[in-house]
Amino acid sequence: MTTLMTDQNNDNTPSPNLQAIRLFNLADGACTFERGTLALAQHININYFFAQTEVETYEMIPHPAPRRQFVVTLKGKLRFRVSNGDTFMLEPGIILIAEDTLGPGHSWEIVEGEEWQRLYLPMEKDSDSYFKAADKASID
Repeated sequence: MTTLMTDQNNDNTPSPNLQAIRLFNLADGACTFERGTLALAQHININYFFAQTEVETYEMIPHPAPRRQFVVTLKGKLRFRVSNGDTFMLEPGIILIAEDTLGPGHSWEIVEGEEWQRLYLPMEKDSDSYFKAADKASID
C-alpha cells in the first residue's frame, strides 16, 4: 500500500488546499462533476500508481472511470465533458478525482499541447478521497 501525503501544519493553522474536480455518478447513472479541494496534510491510501502519455481512442469517447482514482496532470490542458454536456478544463495544478464508475461516463479532448502526461493513483476500495466540495455561491 502506498500513501499519498501532503504537507501538514502542526500549529493548528489552516493548511492551504489543492484544487480538485470530482467526477461522480448521479442516481440515474449520469456523470457530473463538482469543484472543490483536497486538504493538505491528509494521508490518502492508494494501491499503486502508474504514469501514462498514450491516448487510446476509447478514452476520447464517453466512458466511465475503470476504477475510483486520482488523476494528476503533469503536462497538457484538457476539456472534459460530462453526460449533460457541461464541460470543465483540467490542467497541471488541478487534481481530478474520477469516481464515475457507472453509466455513460465522461469524455475529454486535448486543447493545449501535443500530449497529456498524467499519473493515475487508484484508491483503495471504500477509501475516502477527502474531497471537499466548494460552496456553490463561491464558484458562480
